[in-house]
Amino acid sequence: QVQLVESGGGLVQAGGSLRLSCAASGRTFSRYAMGWFRQAPGKERDIVAAIGWSADSTYYADSVKGRFTISRDNAKNTVYLQMNSLKPEDTAVYYCAGRLNYLNARYYSRLEEYADWGQGTQVTVSS
Repeated sequence: QVQLVESGGGLVQAGGSLRLSCAASGRTFSRYAMGWFRQAPGKERDIVAAIGWSADSTYYADSVKGRFTISRDNAKNTVYLQMNSLKPEDTAVYYCAGRLNYLNARYYSRLEEYADWGQGTQVTVSS
């Protein structure tokens, strides 16, 4: 199991940028597939982006393609979500999630595929 701690959320105007970070504990981070999810009030928690062991394996929800970038630094046990051209509809609590995978470098895009979760960080985009 890995402990995940998100940071970097806040209030930003539409069109602005934020970078979320998710720091992971443990020595096996390099074998974790990671994902970013978000949950707006009254809505389900949805996938935003996911990454496998390396940057070659990534997934983005259609709503964020071209605006958000997921990346990871295995030396720092950290996964990032760079969010550009933010819109009011991006307002949500953003969660980092992890899944240990020794077999391959694939990403996972479904909520139920992840075992470890952070506490979330609020992102608010004003119009």
